[in-house]
Amino acid sequence: MSDWDYDSPFLRRTTVLSGDVDALNHTNNTVYVRWCEECAWEHSAHLGMNIDDYHRLDRAMAVVEGRYQYLKASYLNEEVDTATWITHWDKRLTMTRQFQVQRVADGVTLLRAEVRFACIEISSGKPRRLPREFLATYEPAILNR
Repeated sequence: MSDWDYDSPFLRRTTVLSGDVDALNHTNNTVYVRWCEECAWEHSAHLGMNIDDYHRLDRAMAVVEGRYQYLKASYLNEEVDTATWITHWDKRLTMTRQFQVQRVADGVTLLRAEVRFACIEISSGKPRRLPREFLATYEPAILNR
């Protein structure tokens, strides 16, 4: 049984592969960052905003700050769930996602993370206001609206 930090997470399940394991025989810390990124992309697509939409709008949510708390290790062939929630949204420029990674077999939390994003214009890399399409897509998924 999973003990998630917030209700109704978006979940992405994966298995620790040989390329994920480092010289210490556990999942490398950079892999957790990748899992969070992949979970965020899948969540966005699930909500109706995929990479093609980002390019069409010439807008994207770019990471500006990430805090990762590594709590326990995972190992080769273990299944893990990465959960995400959008916990803050200023409706102008930024949003914050929380992540939690758990081992499926025992529900132990392996990582917690908080990542802050800002909307940018892809073509210039400059900060830009959130387009209406982003507001309509993401707003229903925000916790504590």
